[in-house]
Amino acid sequence: MDAFSLDQGLFGRLRRDAGVEWTRYVDHGFVRQLGRGVLAKPAFQHFLKQDYLFLIHFARAYALAAVKSDTLEDLRGAAAAVTNIVDVEMPLHVAYCRDWGLSEAQMAAEPEAMETVAYTRFVLDCGLSGDRLDLETALAPCVVGYAEAVARLLEDPSTQRAGNPYEAWMAAYSGTEYHAAVTAAIARLDRIGAARGAEARYDGLLKTFIAATRLEAAFWDMGLAAG
Repeated sequence: MDAFSLDQGLFGRLRRDAGVEWTRYVDHGFVRQLGRGVLAKPAFQHFLKQDYLFLIHFARAYALAAVKSDTLEDLRGAAAAVTNIVDVEMPLHVAYCRDWGLSEAQMAAEPEAMETVAYTRFVLDCGLSGDRLDLETALAPCVVGYAEAVARLLEDPSTQRAGNPYEAWMAAYSGTEYHAAVTAAIARLDRIGAARGAEARYDGLLKTFIAATRLEAAFWDMGLAAG
């Protein structure tokens, strides 16, 4: 976890001040059961279907980030994120889901769960009603939290890797490519925060961060309930 500098900068302060809400998210029962290989298959399948729908809105959020960008550098970064989600992440997700008996047509036809609606619309509303800093703050728990949750699993002696049906999922969020995305997101939050007056706005940013963290935990609650 140290590789992400989780305790440093604006993200580190938000994470620390989120307290038990952050811990409940990154140490969630859904993730712990997944790490031990005992998570019910229907729970994971439901999560995968909703995650497919979530990725669509995640791409929309980065498209909105492009609109809210103040610099060409940030505009290029947001545009690259949209392209990566649509052309790389979603095809990889679809290919992975085939191994779990799910087709893209099935996932596209799946109704959005209330937890998916609540979380994705919250993120988009933060961007629509606020600026790029508000949007980045709402996105940060998702981007960084998955990496920390899996890092915790890999440090936990109760985690089973050999023969675990969820090993590939853990590997995806512990790989160097995802770690690079996490590092970039933390640095971007710091940079945009410095440019957009994060210190004076901190109380409001913390409320956004905690709300997004709770919605992330609720997304995993949803998965457990489906199991």
